[in-house]
Amino acid sequence: MSEVKFKKIALIGIGLIGSSLARVIREKKLADHIAISTRTGTTLERARELKLGDSYTTDNGKAVEDADLVIVSVPVGSSGQVAKEIAPHLKPGAIVTDVGSTKASVIRQMKPELPDNVIFIPGHPIAGTEFSGPDAGFADLFINRWCILTPLPNTDEKAVAKLTEFWEACGAKVDRMDPEHHDLVLAITSHLPHLIAYNIVGTASDLEKVTNSEVIAYSASGFRDFTRLASSDPTMWRDICLNNKDAIIEMLGRFSEDLASLQRAIRWGDGQALFDLFTRTRAVRRGIIDAGQEVDAPDFGRQVARKHPEDLKK
Repeated sequence: MSEVKFKKIALIGIGLIGSSLARVIREKKLADHIAISTRTGTTLERARELKLGDSYTTDNGKAVEDADLVIVSVPVGSSGQVAKEIAPHLKPGAIVTDVGSTKASVIRQMKPELPDNVIFIPGHPIAGTEFSGPDAGFADLFINRWCILTPLPNTDEKAVAKLTEFWEACGAKVDRMDPEHHDLVLAITSHLPHLIAYNIVGTASDLEKVTNSEVIAYSASGFRDFTRLASSDPTMWRDICLNNKDAIIEMLGRFSEDLASLQRAIRWGDGQALFDLFTRTRAVRRGIIDAGQEVDAPDFGRQVARKHPEDLKK
């Protein structure tokens, strides 16, 4: 049994991240009681059928009563509203955290709503798949993945240490960043790649000279990987774009400039420039593998990752 233990953990939102947390909390015995709250009754009933928690409600305030740890797993644009709903019901000394992919915006939304007698520690586990909903989660999601914490100034270090231990018990590696720096890093490593994927797949679907059936039938591995990213939850990615727009716009500007340089190299037949770029980027791929964030396997090791978690049981 892990040394990390909470009497009650409240999970607000039970999508991929929330349901994965519910599973690993149960598996590792990290809480005596798991309270689950979600917006829709249908999703809540599915969570109940999956036995993800010990209590279930669509009332966020009720879910967090007496909770020692509250984890908000909702689209980042809803963070402020959730904070407002739970604020009057929070136990003094409770740790409140989130899993959003943008941090400065979440802090701006949540901090003014939360009472001073709770400890707010924004967080972001960098883990996920293209699937969503309570069925999508699995207990191993966070193993060897990074979770970034962005504590506010003067945050209780004992609380930060306990939340760090919690994420480590879930299998994650934990780092700390300034919120604005986190948002810039994620803009280039996650947000921009998803936007490029959405755009490329959108371009392919809009082509008049190439039919959708041809795009689907003759997709090479590169396009298939783009479609995997482009099938991610639309609500989540809409909110990420709207709530990290400054960093994303900066990265899009840099990308556009580099794309123009690539276009010129192809137009003028500058083979050396192309070779140098492709050599440099290949080294980045090797660095990701060496860091343990990917496997060196055919088809990018996606044979398992592409499958829905329920398919793995068959």
